[in-house]
Amino acid sequence: MAMKPSERMKIARQGMPEQEPDVRAANFKEVNLGYEAPTACTEANRCLQCKDGQCIKGCPVGVDIPNFVAAVADGDLCKAADILLADNVLPGVTGRVCPQETQCEVKCVRAKKGTPVAVGYLERFVADWARENRQDLFEPPPPTGKKVAVVGSGPAGLTCAGELAKRGHAVTIFEALHTPGGVLMYGIPEFRLPNLIVEAEVETLRKRGVKIECDVVIGQTYTIPELMDDEGFDAVFIANGAGLPIFQGIPGENLKGVYSANEFLTRVNLMGAYRFGETDTPVVRGSQIVVVGGGNTAMDGVRTSKRLGADPATLVYRRSREEMPARVEEVKHAEEEGVIMHLLCNPVEVLGDDDGWVRAVKCIKMELGEPDDSGRRRPVPIKGSEFEIPCQVFIEAIGTRANPLLTQTTPGLKVNKWGYIEIDEKGMTSIPGVFAGGDIVRGAATVILAMGDGKTAAASMHEYLTNGTK
Repeated sequence: MAMKPSERMKIARQGMPEQEPDVRAANFKEVNLGYEAPTACTEANRCLQCKDGQCIKGCPVGVDIPNFVAAVADGDLCKAADILLADNVLPGVTGRVCPQETQCEVKCVRAKKGTPVAVGYLERFVADWARENRQDLFEPPPPTGKKVAVVGSGPAGLTCAGELAKRGHAVTIFEALHTPGGVLMYGIPEFRLPNLIVEAEVETLRKRGVKIECDVVIGQTYTIPELMDDEGFDAVFIANGAGLPIFQGIPGENLKGVYSANEFLTRVNLMGAYRFGETDTPVVRGSQIVVVGGGNTAMDGVRTSKRLGADPATLVYRRSREEMPARVEEVKHAEEEGVIMHLLCNPVEVLGDDDGWVRAVKCIKMELGEPDDSGRRRPVPIKGSEFEIPCQVFIEAIGTRANPLLTQTTPGLKVNKWGYIEIDEKGMTSIPGVFAGGDIVRGAATVILAMGDGKTAAASMHEYLTNGTK
């Protein structure tokens, strides 16, 4: 018998089981432990099954959220998995790192008078159940005879490849690194997104016929014109991200012990530097580490530092907590794990010792002024408020920008003043048959927005390949 809306409203949101803070701060195992089946069923029964499904409109890849949640409530996990996987080729990833609180969940009717349905937690539960309990049910469509190259195996590239494979196109992904996954592998720590989850979802794409060639740098190994003219690809999707780190340009950045967040996290996440003695990749460890930034990458960097033994691991951010772009859950976890946060201050110089190693970071206190172009109040330095934070490692996590290697070797490819690729409403670039999406178009953004770009581009590419038009 179906539950009445009034009965559903009485059910409290089910919390996510977690490792205890003092335990998890000393290991790289996943913090969130996932729902058990009874908990997932209880949470799914909180859904009011709205007819208009506003939550779907908040999802960049258009998952049919009400129906997959209803299937969970009914205990039909096979059906739930079918619904989820029809729209999302990386559900185990998005169930862990997608900011549902600002996307589907913020649209939830229940959010108006309480807490929304935990869509992300249910998505993770269904994805993990499907991975562990059933074989991939994909039935290959008739081949179209068309070849597509995808540049980059991050979230946009993987999504686009999966959607094109569903339509019968022969897809080859070219990945610059030695392992597929892009930012999912090098940028997000094991304690948030275990590598085995990414590897499993990449393997699913391989089973669906997607080829992946690693150690191929487009712009060097091949150029875009060579892929189309010499290698015979009918269309190309560029999703090589925006991984060139930005530095503040302050004195002392050339000292030993200064990292970009990209390098630091790549050494730890992709190359296993946290397994000291088991891998050959080194990473400088400090008893005191300072990270500058307020986004998810900064949180990843400072929480990783804590796990590598930093005491304290300190975050410096020039605005207040309310302006932090990082997910609320990540900030909460960082604080629980003992991360020190110096808010409303900003580094102005990295200080070194006589041997050229970092010994401290000089900061200045800030106050919030008028809003800037981002809509957030602009931080203004307070004269005479400088102070030092002792540290041996300083990590800059203030953003990334486009790497020009690919764009500079592609004649006729239009980019904007920041070096990001320009596209039309269908995702096509200035070159016919060449599409683009993700961070190389948007600038640094979220995993799910990149996936949305990949899905949109795949539909446009299919139309182009089928009809020869946009």
